[in-house]
Amino acid sequence: MTAVLDLPEIRDRHAFNLARWKEICANPVLRQVEGRIESDAHGHILMSPPPGFSHSTFQAKILRLLRIAGGDTLPECPVSTGKGIRGVDVVWLSHGRRDKSLHENVLVIAPEICVEVLSPGNTRAEMDEKRELLFEAGAEEMWICDDKGRMFFFMRSAPSEAVGKSLRCPDFPTSVE
Repeated sequence: MTAVLDLPEIRDRHAFNLARWKEICANPVLRQVEGRIESDAHGHILMSPPPGFSHSTFQAKILRLLRIAGGDTLPECPVSTGKGIRGVDVVWLSHGRRDKSLHENVLVIAPEICVEVLSPGNTRAEMDEKRELLFEAGAEEMWICDDKGRMFFFMRSAPSEAVGKSLRCPDFPTSVE
């Protein structure tokens, strides 16, 4: 006799992500946890410690510089991806994108620009996966700020090769020291 495990299939990724995110956010124990909480493709909770002071400093500098582009510039933005809800350190999104992608306090279409500030624990594989997920979710550009403030710009059209500058914000500096 062969046993067959009949597990439900996730037919609507965003609906699954949003429902699971609502459960996570409503949990009184998790609301008291300091640090970043995300979810994976199976709805499991992923936790990481709060970023350090230099991480926050780079986030603030990037936010300040991006504000000149108009639109909405936000820190710590939740985005529904093919592998769960992922937090993005800094985002820039147009007002039109915000209006059509915001559902239950989570963006179901990634902002046009997603910026990650590297933390000491980040790996290349982790950043490659996050870049891929954000591009699949609709991001046009993903920027990475390293621990020295150097900026690396990636475009959805060539996601694995950094380019010299942003297409949306061509005057954005290549370093935010």
